[in-house]
Amino acid sequence: MIFPLEELIEYNENMYEITSAASRRSYQLSMLKDPEIEENDGKVVSLAARQVFTTEVEFRLEE
Repeated sequence: MIFPLEELIEYNENMYEITSAASRRSYQLSMLKDPEIEENDGKVVSLAARQVFTTEVEFRLEE
């Protein structure tokens, strides 16, 4: 899966929050040089978006 388009279309929550979470997750993945990036053809943002949209990685807002 390159980008979770179906999950994006079906998402009914705050789009800003999940976009921010995917952006932060992509930064984490790139800093850690996660081996899963290579399995995803080097596409860090799509990997992070998939992880967030499929709840493989959960996020929460800090107050």
